[in-house]
Amino acid sequence: MRGRSRTWRAVVVATACCALVESTPIELVLAQASPPPKPPAAAAKAPTTAPKAPAPAADVDGGWPRDSMTPSGGAIRIFQPQVANWDGQSHMVAYAAVSYAAKSATKPAMGTLKLEADTVVAVTERLVNFSKVQISEAKFAELPNDEVKEIVATIQQTVPTGSLMIGLDRVLARLDKSQIIPKNVASLKADPPVIFSSTTPAVLINLDGDPIWSPIMNNDLTFAVNTNWDLFQHEGTKTFYLRNNDNWLTATTINGPWKAAGKLPDSFSKLPADDNWKDVKAALPGRSGAAVPKVFVSTKPAELILLRGAPNYLAVSNTRLLWVSNTESDVFRLGKDGPFYFLISGRWFSASDLAGPWTFVTPTLPEDFKKIPRSHDRSRVLASVPGTDEAAEAVLLAQIPQTARVSKKEVKAPEVQYVGDPQFQPIEQTTVARAVNTDKDIIKVGDLYYMCFQGVWFMGRSPSGPSEVTGSVPGQIYEIPVSSPANTVTNVTVVEDNSDEVVFATTMAATGLMIGWGCAVWGTGYYYPPYVYGGFYYPYYPTYGYHASYNPWTGTYSRGVTAYGPYGGAGVGARYNPRTGTYARGAAAWGPGGARGYASAYNPRTGAVGATRQGSNIYNSWGSTGVRRGDDWATTQRVTNNRTGTTTRATQGSGGGEAVTRRGPTGNSGVARTGSGDVYAGRDGNVYRKEQGGGWQQYDNGGWNNVPEATPQQREQAQQRANDARAQAGSADASTMGQLNRDSAARTEGAQRTRDYSSSGSSRAGSSSYQPRSSGGYGGGARSMPRGGGGRRR
Repeated sequence: MRGRSRTWRAVVVATACCALVESTPIELVLAQASPPPKPPAAAAKAPTTAPKAPAPAADVDGGWPRDSMTPSGGAIRIFQPQVANWDGQSHMVAYAAVSYAAKSATKPAMGTLKLEADTVVAVTERLVNFSKVQISEAKFAELPNDEVKEIVATIQQTVPTGSLMIGLDRVLARLDKSQIIPKNVASLKADPPVIFSSTTPAVLINLDGDPIWSPIMNNDLTFAVNTNWDLFQHEGTKTFYLRNNDNWLTATTINGPWKAAGKLPDSFSKLPADDNWKDVKAALPGRSGAAVPKVFVSTKPAELILLRGAPNYLAVSNTRLLWVSNTESDVFRLGKDGPFYFLISGRWFSASDLAGPWTFVTPTLPEDFKKIPRSHDRSRVLASVPGTDEAAEAVLLAQIPQTARVSKKEVKAPEVQYVGDPQFQPIEQTTVARAVNTDKDIIKVGDLYYMCFQGVWFMGRSPSGPSEVTGSVPGQIYEIPVSSPANTVTNVTVVEDNSDEVVFATTMAATGLMIGWGCAVWGTGYYYPPYVYGGFYYPYYPTYGYHASYNPWTGTYSRGVTAYGPYGGAGVGARYNPRTGTYARGAAAWGPGGARGYASAYNPRTGAVGATRQGSNIYNSWGSTGVRRGDDWATTQRVTNNRTGTTTRATQGSGGGEAVTRRGPTGNSGVARTGSGDVYAGRDGNVYRKEQGGGWQQYDNGGWNNVPEATPQQREQAQQRANDARAQAGSADASTMGQLNRDSAARTEGAQRTRDYSSSGSSRAGSSSYQPRSSGGYGGGARSMPRGGGGRRR
């Protein structure tokens, strides 16, 4: 470092909870239109012990339907769009039922729209925004053309304000999963890691290669920099010491056996009084009488299946599978005497015994895994079963790019420091080379140097800079294979380049979430040895070593158990500068994990940190200076119904429908509604609504008429004439009914999923299944992790 102290700061994983905008749909206003009478004064003063019911959480997208006003004073209500196609998650075709009431109209007219729009997804907020909306079809049988044109123009004008944002979960519920094509990353590896198992309390010490010992100033203790555990060696006695929460273990060899440490050397009390050793000093002198766990030590990436006693099997309904319920690992067995299946980092491994040997089996999983109920305590594993809807959704979320608009003038490149002179190593299968003795991702192409830092590309003419934001990245860089630790930079691409700004896009693969075998998996499967030189230690992405499991509520991976040590998983950032004698030691966790299982990622090579409730977005780390995230609309323009009126009243109509009349600055207006907003656009151009009993009604000439069910003969004819608007005998075409039934089921599911997400959303990060609440018990998924020690399950 040329005489300068190298510091490594602790990465604090914070939770950036999304603020939900208050939104009161008109349905709710109607329910509150007539307030209950005030209680007598005496009753009002009487104390009450009844708990106050929590207010329902607002839907993340503001709820449906949506209302707006035309320039002439007409009222428009748009019911929830029904997704027909979502090409590449960037262009959507949808249908929507619409009601319109002119300023002087006594009752509204209803029609249908076919919408085509570009879409942008805010994965972290689970919202989809429409832009460049084109209304390719508009059918209002009762309205003249000029009024239809006004409706179309008004809708297209209101879209840029964000009024047509829709919850991602509503879209996913209706999306044809066959449209989601996994873009598998070539050459991912699935070699099994070292897998330990224990039926008694145990901890796993993951070392990134052989122990790397760094000295402590004015002390005869050294500490291991390449593990996330507080692991020490006493130079005088060559004895090893390990902190496990608030007790200490000792061994004469790194592999044990480990036992209770008893009295610690006086050297521990002489540790420097700074934050580097705060947790260690707080655990002194250690708790006596604590049980000693089994200690597994591995210098290769390893995982641990920790059980409470012998395996406890619970049958999985409608399958031959048995769930091993007394472990936080995802372990199943095919029958009482069949093989075990263990899921880790998105990859399935199988063995005849928990002791191994284990083999990779994701492509050949038994069909029973697809039948695991969504209500099961470990239904999260469905995201890792090829061919399931859950796996398709996980793939979709991982493939959606996150964008940022970066100012070429305002954004400055970070400082680059090397250990000694810059060293570049050729990358196999390419003509480029990567820097190995710095913590920055720097690629040498010819005589130029390209640095990818926090999702932004910079270019300079010397290894140390100066560098500037660039929108011209050589194609050779995107040929870097996954066998190289520099492969992550290939997931940062240029979308747009102009004289002042560059628009960059990153996928989740930039933070370690890859697509392989039709599923979202964590890591490439390769082991990248760290760079070690003269007391410096630069680590790379590990695939294994922190019990990574998929979290369906966040769409990312998170760490799940404490038996893997403190500080968020495998690895700890530590530096010692032998030239100056200074050191910096801190919890620099990388990979999935963090407090309460929130999805976050840390790339020690780029400094990229993401810590949001719904995923890792490396552009968050830039703040707002010079970098404007492409999904900022999700937090700055959340949808609310446009309510301009000052009074609202409801008039009950025939057949259970209602007409809502509002008086406001533009005068009277009315829109049609049902109690649930369950109004749909048929592909045949007609408007339908779902009855409480399950039947359908069709809107015609200002009223609703029951739709008779098609006969078997009509259904057969409809299959042959699927594009016809009507079948015989005046019955709705069977293909239309099938479409409406699918849309209705999807709307119900999407609404439930949106409510599940919106209510107590922060707890979702710890849920182990697709259900709205964790079932409790021993298998609870990702949980809150103590930072003070490696912990164990008691």
